[in-house]
Amino acid sequence: MSFQVFGIAVSRGVAIGRAVLVASSRVDVAHYFVTPDEVQPEIDRLLRGRDAVVHELATLKEELPDDAPHELAALLDVHLMLLHDEALTGSASQWIVNRHYNAEWALSAQLEVLARQFDEMEDDYLRERKADLEQVVERVLRALAQAQGDAPAPVTPRDFGGEDPLLLVAADIAPADMIQFKRSVFRGFITDIGGKTSHTAIVARSMDIPAVVGTREASRLIMQDDWVIIDGDAGTVIVNPSPIVLEEYRFRQRQSELERARLARLRHTPAVTLDGEQVELHANIEMPADAEAAVAAGATGVGLFRSEFLFMNRDGELPSEDEQFAAYKAAVEAMRGMPVTIRTVDVGADKPLDRLTVNELRHEHVLNPAMGLRAIRWSLAEPSMFRQQLRAIYRASAFGKVRLLIPMVAHLGEVRQIIEAVKKVQQQLTDAGHAYTRVELGVMIEIPAAAVMLPLLLRHVDFVSIGTNDLIQYTLAIDRADEAVAHLYDPWHPAVLQLIAQSIAHARAAGKGVSVCGEMAGDPEFTELLLAMGLRSFSMHPSQIPAVKQRVLRADTQRLSSALPRVLDSDDPKAVAGEELASARSARAVPMH
Repeated sequence: MSFQVFGIAVSRGVAIGRAVLVASSRVDVAHYFVTPDEVQPEIDRLLRGRDAVVHELATLKEELPDDAPHELAALLDVHLMLLHDEALTGSASQWIVNRHYNAEWALSAQLEVLARQFDEMEDDYLRERKADLEQVVERVLRALAQAQGDAPAPVTPRDFGGEDPLLLVAADIAPADMIQFKRSVFRGFITDIGGKTSHTAIVARSMDIPAVVGTREASRLIMQDDWVIIDGDAGTVIVNPSPIVLEEYRFRQRQSELERARLARLRHTPAVTLDGEQVELHANIEMPADAEAAVAAGATGVGLFRSEFLFMNRDGELPSEDEQFAAYKAAVEAMRGMPVTIRTVDVGADKPLDRLTVNELRHEHVLNPAMGLRAIRWSLAEPSMFRQQLRAIYRASAFGKVRLLIPMVAHLGEVRQIIEAVKKVQQQLTDAGHAYTRVELGVMIEIPAAAVMLPLLLRHVDFVSIGTNDLIQYTLAIDRADEAVAHLYDPWHPAVLQLIAQSIAHARAAGKGVSVCGEMAGDPEFTELLLAMGLRSFSMHPSQIPAVKQRVLRADTQRLSSALPRVLDSDDPKAVAGEELASARSARAVPMH
């Protein structure tokens, strides 16, 4: 019987094949108390289990094949950092000492404490890192069970031995398992959990294969060897399709493959509109290694280097100035003279650097972390740390073009403090004999107040970058993490579009650079609209660049801009944009054929 499963589309395209099920491998946890004499041996057993997993993951990382996506190594590093984090095994040991829990019980108890912290995080990407934490704990539990002689069978995909393409179906896929799967013949992934920024989604995009996550029940409903279609564009999974549906999707698959090949040929094509407007297509990156993927995708620079990922999962120990400098320098050099925009650390409140202990947790309560001490507010509250990061960024400027981006600015007073901090850092570097060059200063427009007062801000900065994700959230008073209101998160809302259009217009009128680095920048559905508003600099995930570039090449900005007032004045901007902007695009797109 044919049926459909719906989830979240995270990697485009169509995949057709037989299902390979990897059942949930959660380890049953024993719960018992140990005697006072057994406390230290139990702690030692816990640490041996952790060390076994550290060795396992380190070995996997060393044996990564040359063609493995660089994201896999980065994700393994995240898991290794979690294993070494005292907030996990160190705090779990306290459960053994204070409560006399056995190692498995203590580890599970600490997982619950940390998982609650992840659930309260506002940022989608960081909140989904809870899955990494759960997988790390699961591996340690497996190691403990193996030491007891009752470990479950390893997670290994069944070899069907035929020529049919295979699709992986699982509750979730750990990065370490993804390495093994990368060496196999899987053409797509389906998972019960995850979101657009889960590690499965990240790796699927890096491998450029279709994936649907967050299906909830796929691994329970789909049977081994079922014929399955993954529609990575619609977020749909079709199980045991009829011959007619199967043939339809085979045709779509062939068309999709031809389209990808055609888009890949645009890599070295300059992003210039039909009427001669040059457009910058930059990449968003998290780690220095991501810069190579940006160059490979044809990015003309890095529009957003999220530096906070250098600070995470370090048990409260911040990266040193030299460590940060090495990371920034590596990214700058990898971009081969193209600009690299480094955003200062965006942590605090919902994105804590220090893991809370069990005793501290009861005192930690933030009603609205999205509006708390985070981003530039946190940096200005930690001036020593802030100056250290600024020094590292400025030192990296000696090796290429670097731009400094400040998140969550809402007050002119913050900008003045930033400028003073920069002056102090420049003097410190000069006194210490470190080379640096001019670094452009920019601020993110993600708070409505910043958008409204942008003409004032532009007097003090060189450029602005619009972070549409937070701008939408703050403008509409919508918590994206709250499922009860998430459906109200609407990038097409008239107020949102008005703020974006006004921000772009103000920056252009002042002769200052302006870019968009949120999800809207990488969504081809918004390309013409943003071009119509006057945007000429987009920053997105590297995999999104070819599709957006194609839209740019087919666009006539003069015709698009003439249609913009009707879109902004409409009470249904999405519908009007679909008609007006498509018409403006097609008017001169024909000669391309």
